[in-house]
Amino acid sequence: MATPALRPIDTSGGIPSRIHSSCDYVQTLMKLQRAAELITSTLDMDALLERVVNDIAASIGCVEVSVWLRDWETDEMVLEGVRGCTVNMKGARLKIGREGMVGHVAKTGKMRYARDVRLDPYYVQCEEETRSAVDLPLQARGEIVGVLSVEHKELDAFSGDQLQVLQALAGHIAVAIENARLFQVERMERERMQREADDARAVQQSLFLKAVPLVSGFAFETAWHPAGTLAGDWFDFIDLGEDRYGIVLADVSGKGMPAALLMSATRAILRSLAKLDSSPSQTLVRLNQTLSEDFPMGKFVTMIYAVLDARAREITVASAGHLRPLLINGKCSFLEVDSGLPLGLGASSYPECKIEMKPGTRLLFYTDGITEAMNSRDEEYGPARLREHFLQPDACVEGLIEEVQRFGHGSNRTDDATVVLIRSR
Repeated sequence: MATPALRPIDTSGGIPSRIHSSCDYVQTLMKLQRAAELITSTLDMDALLERVVNDIAASIGCVEVSVWLRDWETDEMVLEGVRGCTVNMKGARLKIGREGMVGHVAKTGKMRYARDVRLDPYYVQCEEETRSAVDLPLQARGEIVGVLSVEHKELDAFSGDQLQVLQALAGHIAVAIENARLFQVERMERERMQREADDARAVQQSLFLKAVPLVSGFAFETAWHPAGTLAGDWFDFIDLGEDRYGIVLADVSGKGMPAALLMSATRAILRSLAKLDSSPSQTLVRLNQTLSEDFPMGKFVTMIYAVLDARAREITVASAGHLRPLLINGKCSFLEVDSGLPLGLGASSYPECKIEMKPGTRLLFYTDGITEAMNSRDEEYGPARLREHFLQPDACVEGLIEEVQRFGHGSNRTDDATVVLIRSR
């Protein structure tokens, strides 16, 4: 660290009459340089102020060292760091411009040196043994944010060189206080955002992590693995009555809170429309019309919406720009279903595909967090690996998720991964 720049001493408090020896000055300078290095590396406000008062006191051998910070709401000075004072405790307050040397310096923005505190009109007695004191303004952003106060039991205890060093040190302290304040504000904001994200995730989990419906002749497996705190992927089961169930898998564009909000809105609208028409195609048309009017520009949703008729043992599927479902019935093949536009991008039709769900047939819906998962060599998991996985007789959804996670280990590219498997028994 470079030697602190020396500035002219303000003479409003008087010129010191005594200069310490050059040896004393050098030793004090070196100690304060080390203190400055430690001070400017501390971002916790309490730890910073504790270090300031202790390091200065140890370096100079003072009676009392204190740091007063400005309370912008009351425009008072508040004692936030102190060593060696038996009268004032942390939290003590002084009125700016009206009380003590601290209040005077906070008002004028100029250093004040009282060679003999008994003769200084602004000094307020604290420790009986104090004979000289210097108060230095702490300035940041062009404003006085605090005052550093240093008191000594000797008359005229501070040489001109020491006062210049203290002035330079006050500059370091002011910068450190401002950095600590900004860090504190940023940390509080991060904590607030994290609490909000945790609350939002709890809401999402309450929506998804419910028991799947009990449907005679069918079983369902689901997996929902958000890449972050919040997800844009989602699935749902909607009881349409008469042994018919709407089954949804969707992926909202984007990530984080915006995607989560659009997901919640889309889910609510779909649930309100699903019972108006038994046709997946017409339901998607109506949903698309609503979202196209309300969605922000460039935002969209890909979706598979299917209606399972358990009595007829058949399922009708329509796709809004989503990945083709995987049909497993002795062999694995991707369903040939024509897709309409993703929801929210403009007018579109949504052709339907009807599948007979004989016992042993399985139908898999999945998001691109599965097939587009990347490994450390930037290779995709891909449709071929997905099909190979379900050629295994014991293939299941959780096994798929584990395989995809192993495949992507070491890659920093992750996405939400959501899967719904419909088993006909």
